[in-house]
Parts: sequence; C-alpha cells; structure tokens
Amino acid sequence: MTHAEDFSVVGKQRVRTIWISDVHLGTRDCQAEKLAGFLKEYECDQLYLVGDIIDGWRLRKSMYWPQSHTNVIRRILTMSKRGTRVVYVTGNHDEFLRRYATLNIGNILLVDEAEHLTADGRKLLVIHGDQFDVITRCHRWLAFLGDHAYEFSLRLNRWLNFCRSRCGYGYWSLSGYLKHRVKKAVNFISDFEDALAHECRKRDMQGVVCGHIHHAEIREVNGVDYHNCGDWVESCTALIEHWDGSIVQYQWGEAVAEPLEAPGDAVEVAGAAPQTRVC
Repeated sequence: MTHAEDFSVVGKQRVRTIWISDVHLGTRDCQAEKLAGFLKEYECDQLYLVGDIIDGWRLRKSMYWPQSHTNVIRRILTMSKRGTRVVYVTGNHDEFLRRYATLNIGNILLVDEAEHLTADGRKLLVIHGDQFDVITRCHRWLAFLGDHAYEFSLRLNRWLNFCRSRCGYGYWSLSGYLKHRVKKAVNFISDFEDALAHECRKRDMQGVVCGHIHHAEIREVNGVDYHNCGDWVESCTALIEHWDGSIVQYQWGEAVAEPLEAPGDAVEVAGAAPQTRVC
C-alpha cells in the first residue's frame, strides 16, 4: 500500500475508469450533491455504476426525489453523451432493473455483472455482490429487516451528530463503528470477501470490484485483488483506475460537513478535500 495521491489539483482530471456503488438515490441519506461534485471533477473512458444506484425498496414505500438526485442522473447522462461508456451493474435495491439486463441504450449498458480488463492486463469481475450475501439470497425477509435497522441507525446518527456539532465535535459514524466493532458484522464482511475471492478464482479472474456492504476496501484476499467501492450514503468513496492499471480509492472527505442542520431538514453540503488510497 503506497501513500495517497493528491487529487485536489484544480481542473478536470482524465482517468481510465471510475467505479461507484450504493448511491441510494431516492433516500434522504444519499449524498447526491457530493457525488455530482465528484463526477464533475473527472473525465473517464468507462464509468461503472456497481449497483444500488437507485433505491427501489425505499421508493416503493415513499417518494423522495429532490433536485440534487436528478442532477446526479443528468451528470451521468452528460458523461455518456460526451463519450464515456457507462455500465450499470444492477444491485438488490435496484433489482427491478434486472428484468432488462443486457439492455443497451446508446452508450449505456445495463447488466447484472461485467468483466473489466485493466490497463495492465488483469481481468476483474464487476458485480454488486448481493449474490454472495447469504441473508439477501436465502432470507429475503431478514434482508428487509436489516434494511430497516440500517435506516434507523442513520436516523439516530443524524441526531447524534447534530448534538455533537452543537458541542463542537466532528462527524462520527454509528453504523461504521458497529461494522468495525461488532464481531458478527466483522465476520460477515470477512465471509463476503472470501466468497467473492473464491468466485474469482473459479472463473480464472485476478480480482473483483463490488459494493453492497458499504465498506470501502482495497486489499488482497486469498490471492485475489479485492476492491469494494464503498457508498455515497456515509463514506462517499469511489474507485479510480489510472492509465497504468493501478486502482486507487477516492474519498470525498468528511461524510457530513459542519455546521449540521437539525435532523429532518435538507442538508446542503459543500465539497471537502478528497483523499485516496492506492493499491
């Protein structure tokens, strides 16, 4: 692992590939303005949308779609119009699109999974990852229950960070803390990574790019290059491939800028200095 590169230079940067996942457009916790700002900073040959871009589960319950969410869609369409090949890999929250898999509209391709060849010749499986989540695959009711629990933790998080901001403290992620501290959550992430690594070896691929668990990571798992995009709900992370084939992790910065508004109000977030990790 090398030191993070500086992505804070002025002007658009041209890169080979960008991967984003778990945007969850249609939910109040989606950091759409940050994502639109990130996409404005870059030009790329290929943009992979690695599942859960639109949250169909939440939209079925209640309609929430502010202008900032439309701006993300418009930005992606603009990139496509200007020559970027957009590959939309479906996830479990936007599974309503899976019936249209292999649909090709202009420069936008809709698929359930894809194969990406890096500039240095590695074959990567690009997949959302819910297919390797035992809970999502075998216990659908439990997956919905877990989604409700996650939504509750985000609401609680808003209140906690509102209070923290009033006391002069920075942002703190409750769900992130639980993922890293609760033994079952840590074991679940490890099992998820091992399952994807096993699938890559079975398909004779050198690596995987996925999402689903909202846990950004670049590391080697059982001899396979494992890359997780993270999310645009809390961590605001993406993956970027440079022209030499190296893949780095981009992070927008603090997930919620201060000062915070009262929970339930619309939060307008200014861009923070991006950070990255390089694998």
